[in-house]
Amino acid sequence: MEIGGSSESQSQNETKKGKSKIPRKPKESLLKQKSPAEFFAENKNIAGFDNPGKSLYTTVRELVENSLDSAESISELPVVEITIEEIGKSKFNSMIGLVDRERVDAQLYDDYETAKAREKRLAKEARAQEMQAKNAALGKKVKEQSSTKGMKGRGEASFYRVTCKDNGKGMPHDDIPNMFGRVLSGTKYGLKQTRGKFGLGAKMALIWSKMSTGLPIEISSSMKAQSYISFCRLDIDIHRNIPHIHLHEKRNNDDWWHGAEIQVVIEGNWTTYRSKILHYMRQMAVITPYAQFLFRFISDAPDKNVTIQFARRTDVMPPVPLETKHHPSSVDLLLIKRLIAETSKQNLLQFLQHEFVNIGKSLAERLIGELGPEFSPKMVVKSLSDQQIVRINQLFRQAKFDDPTGDCLSPAGEYNLHLGIIKELHPDMVATYSGSAQVFEGHPFIVEAGVSVGGKDVKQGLNIFRFANRIPLLFEQGADVVTRTALKRINWGSYKINQTQDRIGVFVSVVSTKIPFKGTGKEYIGDDITEIATAVKSAIQQCCIQLKSKIMKKMQAREQQERKRNLSRYIPDATNAVYDVLKHMSQSHASKRKRYSGEEAEILSKITANLITKETLKEKLAEHVEKVDYEMAMEYATQSGVTEEPREDIFIQTLDPENKFIEFQSPIFVFRLVC
Repeated sequence: MEIGGSSESQSQNETKKGKSKIPRKPKESLLKQKSPAEFFAENKNIAGFDNPGKSLYTTVRELVENSLDSAESISELPVVEITIEEIGKSKFNSMIGLVDRERVDAQLYDDYETAKAREKRLAKEARAQEMQAKNAALGKKVKEQSSTKGMKGRGEASFYRVTCKDNGKGMPHDDIPNMFGRVLSGTKYGLKQTRGKFGLGAKMALIWSKMSTGLPIEISSSMKAQSYISFCRLDIDIHRNIPHIHLHEKRNNDDWWHGAEIQVVIEGNWTTYRSKILHYMRQMAVITPYAQFLFRFISDAPDKNVTIQFARRTDVMPPVPLETKHHPSSVDLLLIKRLIAETSKQNLLQFLQHEFVNIGKSLAERLIGELGPEFSPKMVVKSLSDQQIVRINQLFRQAKFDDPTGDCLSPAGEYNLHLGIIKELHPDMVATYSGSAQVFEGHPFIVEAGVSVGGKDVKQGLNIFRFANRIPLLFEQGADVVTRTALKRINWGSYKINQTQDRIGVFVSVVSTKIPFKGTGKEYIGDDITEIATAVKSAIQQCCIQLKSKIMKKMQAREQQERKRNLSRYIPDATNAVYDVLKHMSQSHASKRKRYSGEEAEILSKITANLITKETLKEKLAEHVEKVDYEMAMEYATQSGVTEEPREDIFIQTLDPENKFIEFQSPIFVFRLVC
């Protein structure tokens, strides 16, 4: 019985074990979808929201660029005010209606420190302070002691209210919710030069605000000659990609203000990204000298407050970028299908003529003839089969077309770039160059460059400033085509520029209907496009050639000054020697041992009568040195275009907008003939 019982229990155990080993059936997978807002919320690093500090920087950048686009679209000189206000934890909690609580379990928090660890940290800080005191006593350079870095929990995050106000176009009242609360909806889509990288604008700032603070965005906007201000407070339903409106109303516009004011509260890090934000504002002032920027950082600690105004230097604005049609060599199969679906043209001949650039009637007819007998000019374009569309795409890839012009592009302009560099850097000398329109993969592009030597807040060596469609690029500089060209492909020494000792500023701006960014963050232009790399190198070299001429003239002037110093140094010795010779000659002349006549006799007589003394000779030699120096200086001034009269600053009042004038522009001046 015992044996049987044990075997029975064993078989039961085996049965149980066997049951536990049976694999569970996986749940049936369900098809799910993500909205665009949900996708960017989960992949926020793509749009430049990698961390709180970068998110603060990107929010400022997006708002400033939207403001510039808005003002430029109505040909209004931009006035942009950007304010970052630091919000403490207690203030933030009161904003969201949360009551502060004292810590109960201190060990639960990231910044908890044991007594032993605290004692060790304090001892280390004491040793560091002692070492600093010794170095200071010895006159050595003392490094600032870095604050103790501890782990920072989410509860101790820093919050900021970012406000951007402009004098731009404003927004229609009914469009505001969709413009801010629906991702991938906007007015900048189309083939044209735009500042934006993804078309997200302030929408990504709203998504980050919802993720980090949960607070809505506030928008005030008014269009020109509009008697009311549209006010909207909203956030975004991330899963449905639709706006969630808290308040949307019209308010009085007594001042007839036009523009937009956007306010958003986000998590950020001003300490680590302070220099990046200020650097961005400075570079934006370089590339847009026709704009006026006011930047403010407001903190509870007054010593942290920052107020910087970037004044307007010119009222000459670049033209508004124009939307253009696609070049045949730049399209793909999907784009051709979309153009066919959206076209208003009926037949194939009209479609080719009006939907693409550089295809006239005769060329369109030749292309249709080349496509084959199943194609005809009068065939209905929307009746094309997939195979026929593929044939069109293949011919577009193989056929030769004229390059597109750069008429649709809006570069900063050599005049504005020159002014911007002078305004912000105050260099000793600067040269600028604007290249002609060129093409890569069917897209036109223009490269502008500036090179400066010396200046304010410019470090020794190469200081590279990169711009794409007139926005600064601050990250991933090492892989950029501009950086690699400036470091490896320019022989600075051949232009009399010392690459390591001189303070060199290299400014390169690329504008195009399609900027070939690399990487997910779109922060640099690749070095693999030969056309752009060649154009960048050529533009920098043209600037260097101009600078070489200026540097050579400056070197000549320095040599002249050195010669003058050397001559002046030998005046006393030369005076004594010449006077001794003349004195000896006058004695021979007086004793009739040797007779002199004419001017020589007259000079010797004056020496005998003490009418010419050493002091007289010294003064005459000094006058001669001054005369030679003056003549050489005048020759230098004539060559360099500097007049003899001293320069004086002049200030010309801005013309009334109602005045009509004809404008003539050159790289160094703008001349206006008032009608």
